[in-house]
Amino acid sequence: MKTTNYSNIAEKYDKNQFRVDEIRLDYDLKDYIENNRKFEYSVLDLSCGTGLYLEKQVNYFKGVHIRWNGLDLSDRMLKKANEKVKNVEFTNANVEDMPYNSDEFDFISNNYAFHHYSNKEQALSEIHRVLTKGGIYKLHNISIHDMPKWWVYYYFPTAYYEDLKRYWKKEVIFNELTTMGLQVNLKIEYRMENVRVKDYLDYAVNRDISVLTLINDKDYEEGLEKMKYDLKTNLDKTIVNDFAEMFCIAKKL
Repeated sequence: MKTTNYSNIAEKYDKNQFRVDEIRLDYDLKDYIENNRKFEYSVLDLSCGTGLYLEKQVNYFKGVHIRWNGLDLSDRMLKKANEKVKNVEFTNANVEDMPYNSDEFDFISNNYAFHHYSNKEQALSEIHRVLTKGGIYKLHNISIHDMPKWWVYYYFPTAYYEDLKRYWKKEVIFNELTTMGLQVNLKIEYRMENVRVKDYLDYAVNRDISVLTLINDKDYEEGLEKMKYDLKTNLDKTIVNDFAEMFCIAKKL
């Protein structure tokens, strides 16, 4: 399985406006706090990247005693996170071998990152270890097996085959977490729509979508040229696009 070198895209990662705009108040964290009253909470954002999630949540949960933590394998991504977020303890480490005590975190968020882990079984074992009893692990990711008509795969078809090597099916994730003794609630939110190609050209040019860094340059350039050609012949060209998001809430019993 190929892996993305995020140090190479750290400087342009936040230029993808979708990443910035999509983050809202984490209602699952809010529900956990409301249903588990305690003086202080410990929250870990796993594979926190440039701190986009933490930046928003720290602001949303002002007044609540939360010990915020962020872990990421890329020191350059963490450098960007440190520049924008204060009062967060950042750690440069691998998810598969976390330098935390057992039963340390009440809530672990894991956004758009699980597919990057080389040893997913070990990563889940570590997550289970550092999660407190009654704590929540929230896995949020795209569900590529439910979205074969994604615009990325339309223009860059070899990207789909790279992603098949990286993403577990939802059934595997559910079974692995359940086998560990977690209470799992997994849902997929899906939509199909016609989208304008010109709205996605900048994302392709930026080449910060992880799978676009994994395909070879020839396949990438061919896909990019196809997008540009389609727009040259019809500036308002649309294609059918489907998109699926996985929301998995797992509670440690």
